[in-house]
Amino acid sequence: MSDYIVSARKYRPDTFETLIGQDNIAKTLKNSIVRGKLAHAYLFCGPRGVGKTSTARIFAKTINCSNPGPDMEPCGECESCRSFAEGRSYCIRELDAASNNGVDDIKTLMDQVQMPPQVGRYSVYIIDEVHMLSTSAFNAFLKTLEEPPAHAIFILATTEKHKILPTILSRCQTYDFSRISIGDMVRNLRNIAASEGVTIDDESLHIIAGKADGAMRDALTIFDQTVAFCGTDVHSEDVMKNLNVLGYEYHFRLVDAFLAGDYASAMLTFDEILAKGFNSQHFLSALGAHFRDLMVCGTAGLESLLDMPDSLRQRYAAQAAACSPGFLFRALGIVTACEASYKSSLNQRLHIEFALMQLSFLNGGAPASAPTVTPAAPARAAAPAAPAADPAPSPAQAPAAPVEKPSAPETSESAPVAAKPEPRAPRTRRGAVNTGASVSLSAMLNNDTEEKTAAAEVHVEAVDIDTDQLAAAWKQLVEKQPKPRLKNALALARVDLQAGDGYQIVEFEVSNEAQCKWIEENLLRELEADFRRFCGNPLVRLQVRVAETVEVQKAYLPREKAEELMAKHEEVRMLIKDFGLDTK
Repeated sequence: MSDYIVSARKYRPDTFETLIGQDNIAKTLKNSIVRGKLAHAYLFCGPRGVGKTSTARIFAKTINCSNPGPDMEPCGECESCRSFAEGRSYCIRELDAASNNGVDDIKTLMDQVQMPPQVGRYSVYIIDEVHMLSTSAFNAFLKTLEEPPAHAIFILATTEKHKILPTILSRCQTYDFSRISIGDMVRNLRNIAASEGVTIDDESLHIIAGKADGAMRDALTIFDQTVAFCGTDVHSEDVMKNLNVLGYEYHFRLVDAFLAGDYASAMLTFDEILAKGFNSQHFLSALGAHFRDLMVCGTAGLESLLDMPDSLRQRYAAQAAACSPGFLFRALGIVTACEASYKSSLNQRLHIEFALMQLSFLNGGAPASAPTVTPAAPARAAAPAAPAADPAPSPAQAPAAPVEKPSAPETSESAPVAAKPEPRAPRTRRGAVNTGASVSLSAMLNNDTEEKTAAAEVHVEAVDIDTDQLAAAWKQLVEKQPKPRLKNALALARVDLQAGDGYQIVEFEVSNEAQCKWIEENLLRELEADFRRFCGNPLVRLQVRVAETVEVQKAYLPREKAEELMAKHEEVRMLIKDFGLDTK
């Protein structure tokens, strides 16, 4: 038991060659050693477990090595290398800033910096978790960090770069360490497993690497835990059970149920997942990642975005071939929306089950076993007449056969019947056709031509309106508005009547550009339909514009205010004249 060393310590990198996933940083540091251009202060920052402190140790050991290799690797045999390996080196010192974060600790360090190295050329001070230093300690450290003795080199390491004072950052060469990729971790874990005599499959290695989240130290810790649970023969099922990872098999079963429209199987699978103690939100995240992997796997050219063993890649490719891109896109949208609103839901299980039902109905509607509601056939003979919102209905809204109207003159021929029936206009809650804001897309694109044609087909006469009729119709339009702010804006608007090409144009003004744009995009059609009904003219067009504002110069000085009062009121002018008052 006393001889056992955890893998994170036993296989810790001790040369630049064994450093994992930080090739660019290793190359830069080795080049600076070869050229003899060493800075006096370095800052290594990045996530946990990516090799910041290990790189600092390797760099410190290399610059003090008396016989480095041709590729700038420490020899491991000279006195400096042996003393560092045995923990008795006075040239390379490590300070934990988490427990030595006061001004007194920095003063002790400043006293030690003045002593030259006994072996080697440099005294290297590695300060780990440097962001834990207090502000006073940082300020006390500034002068020494900026102008240290020629033999002193500082290497600061931190996981939270944003907490370090800018004055410290400006005095250091900064190296940003990146997360270690899954591929690099899998290769390193495979070599370590071979050295330890452990048999492990690639799928297990990928699970461990994914669980480590880019930290090699975490991956080695999980590897030790897995070996302790499984022994020297490791299988993916045992790894998932030990790490409480949701297996890929559940995801494949769920997607198969979605493709078949079998929402019952999907809900039973989800119940099985909950019974095994998995977190619901983690389940949603894993399901979204599965849909993402299917989308990537089914798209040519994106194979490099998948980090998984070849055996699992084949299963993903087979299932991705059965899913259309549209299905995967909509499924990702449903899962993402469910995950975003998960925490605010009162019944979180029902929230997820409803999302599973939606996913089951994406690929062809409800299954045969589900009850199907057949919509009632619309009544043709006794269809309710459209409200008189627009006396000139579009062809999509006109009935197939002409209907007698007392106010309209009789026609000698029946209305023409279209070869292909037009889609019916959307209905309101009471069943009446909404001829205001809800119009067909073709009517919106070809408004002028269709309105004239519709008016000609049903023989509606356009009666010109005068200013009195305009004022009365506009008053009715204003009174009809339910929103007080809109009602007030229309009541204060200036309304002009103009003649157009076959139309009468009613133009009204609003106070600002935002009002004008909102009315044009959301309300102009509805206002126009209501105004046509109130004035009795189907060919009236409404237009909105922004009122031209006239800048009025205000009086600020006493003399200007007095002149303004005198111009408005004769009594004030006479009073000032009679008493000889000074208006300045």
